[in-house]
Amino acid sequence: MLSIREYLGTKKGRRRKIALLVDGPNMLRKEFQTNLKEIREVLKEHGDIKIRKVFLNQYASEKLVEAVVNQGFDAVICPGDVDVYLAVEGMEVVHNPHIDTLALVTRDADFMPLLAKANEWGQETIVFGAEPGFSSALRNTADYVIVLHDGVMNCEMDTIEEVEEERPVSRPRLMVERMRLDGEY
Repeated sequence: MLSIREYLGTKKGRRRKIALLVDGPNMLRKEFQTNLKEIREVLKEHGDIKIRKVFLNQYASEKLVEAVVNQGFDAVICPGDVDVYLAVEGMEVVHNPHIDTLALVTRDADFMPLLAKANEWGQETIVFGAEPGFSSALRNTADYVIVLHDGVMNCEMDTIEEVEEERPVSRPRLMVERMRLDGEY
């Protein structure tokens, strides 16, 4: 966990004001072992989480909704496509003057334009994804990428880059360190 905290702390300065949006149907699956508490703890080291929402479809069980709420998230039940609701909320976050970091928990390439727009508006972007099936487009658009694979968190990060520097079209990535979700090395 320490190296992930260091990883997110590479951009020194003020504490970030973070919006954390979770693509529930895509990421809250048994095979991914997504731990919302762990994600929240990692982000707390980087800044203050101002918005915490998990988007679920109308088929989400009451137990799942209760678990999400017990983790300190707002459960947003979507009567239609979850991606549309999450993208609309994401655009509201991009234009919210009280938020400077957009964190998404998803594998879905459909959110690449949202990340690109956040970058364009000067927001920092963080994506927590899972293998298999984590979109390369999503990886290449985010400032920080944390991959969940078989209960292990992997970090990818840009090469040295200033906070206010204009983002290049293509950014090289660097693997940092593997960590177990439960904090063991």
